[in-house]
Amino acid sequence: MSEQEKLVEALDEARDLPDGDGKIAELERIVAHADAAADVRLGFDARFALIDAYNNHTERWRMLPPFSWCLATFDRDPSLFDDWDAEMLRWYHKWAIAALRSTPRVGLAQTQAALDDLERRFREQGRSLQAVYNLRCRVTDHLGDEAQAREWLTRWRGARRDENSDCAGCDPSRQAELLAGWGEWEEAVATVEPVLSGTLGCAEQPEKALAAVLVAYLRLGRFDEAAQAHVRAYRRHRHERDAFAYLPEHLRFCALTGQHERGLEILGTHLGWLDRPYDDSSAMEFAAAGALVCKLAEEAGIDRVLHRPEYGDRPAADLTLAALGADLRATAQELAGRFDARNGSSHQSGRMAAWLAERPLDATVTLPADEPSGDWAMPGALPPEGRQDVVAPLRVEAIVGVLQERGDHYLVEEDGTVGGRWGSAVIQFQQIGERQEILHARVIADRRLEADRLAEAYEFCNAWNHDQLLPKAYVHDTGEGELIIAGDVTTDLEHGVSGPQLATLINATVSTGAAFADAVSNLP
Repeated sequence: MSEQEKLVEALDEARDLPDGDGKIAELERIVAHADAAADVRLGFDARFALIDAYNNHTERWRMLPPFSWCLATFDRDPSLFDDWDAEMLRWYHKWAIAALRSTPRVGLAQTQAALDDLERRFREQGRSLQAVYNLRCRVTDHLGDEAQAREWLTRWRGARRDENSDCAGCDPSRQAELLAGWGEWEEAVATVEPVLSGTLGCAEQPEKALAAVLVAYLRLGRFDEAAQAHVRAYRRHRHERDAFAYLPEHLRFCALTGQHERGLEILGTHLGWLDRPYDDSSAMEFAAAGALVCKLAEEAGIDRVLHRPEYGDRPAADLTLAALGADLRATAQELAGRFDARNGSSHQSGRMAAWLAERPLDATVTLPADEPSGDWAMPGALPPEGRQDVVAPLRVEAIVGVLQERGDHYLVEEDGTVGGRWGSAVIQFQQIGERQEILHARVIADRRLEADRLAEAYEFCNAWNHDQLLPKAYVHDTGEGELIIAGDVTTDLEHGVSGPQLATLINATVSTGAAFADAVSNLP
């Protein structure tokens, strides 16, 4: 096998690696070797994979150099590339521009030049400028020019959609976020109505739209809708690492409604995510919202400590609300200052200061049940007098009902297997047994290990099974040079199950399964 063939094979293998530092390092190695060999096509393909890896991990700010290289290479000789390459370049062009809002580590002038270049290309190719107006609106809003951003929003809404437009289900959510930030509460809620009614949708909906209008609902006095939106959306967001950007709105909801204990619970659950956020913007907002939760809880007389896990050189610590709040406030202010220094304005610092100064609403907000009600579990069945639900045989419809109540996305296969993705875990629910009375859940971690790490894989599984109740972990050798780390949870429901009982089983499987997959991802 030639060196070039070895690099092509290495690139194929690298694409299958889980997102993270290891994947990025391997792709960067392949890029360096491709450049040394003057292999333009391989360098282009490797950089495409690298841009995707940066975007999916925590280093979106690093995608600009490889994108610029790819664009310049394409412009020099388009005949080397196909229509798919051109299409992906247009999407990566949008990503590179959008990175401005997510991190202060990219240049303002460089991004504005990239945005002008994108518009020029779209005009020359006769394409709709809807995606360009989208980007100009959000970049201008980020810089603090609300009047100009409103004008771009009008153009964004009025332009025709085409293949370069963002997801039709996500556009309303992004527009609602802008409108809510400008205090246009009614219009923000009206904008996401097509998503909430099911007319529009995507894999992130309706939870993304619900988070976008949480504060709008509160400002309009629609407290029951706000509470329902928070509970439903957080059921999903608490399980997904890439939902970190939505957590600030959940924290603000808790702070503004006096749900101090719940706010502290959410903050404590996700505090470790702040150490490696997907971008600086979500870290800034999470820190500010967390500081607000700490401040208002302390003012309400709550005496708590929250555990902050170790990270890098920082040891683990149990912090008082005052100490944690001060740390989070400093983090938010520091990040906002970095954005403003790059932007030449004080907009982000002012926005975070406004968040930190918010006060609880003078209203009583009651949260709905945070677990599925169980009413769906036994359609057509009437519970005995004095009972809230009935016990009945396990059915696929009941499993699906729990996932629907949770707001999860799932797929039902022809054999009745119900599966979905939670973070870095794929989880499948099946009925097994002679009478289909056993609920069997299989958890499969995205991360794969090389076959020569079998001893390490066994060591991990043994340690997990010793320290954790669920799921039961094991190793599967594919025989093709890699190891799959999986787990299962099996519950015999021979005597039937009620709705709340089934919900408890599935909730426990999802939460422990996601934690299991995260632990596999964090292996060296």
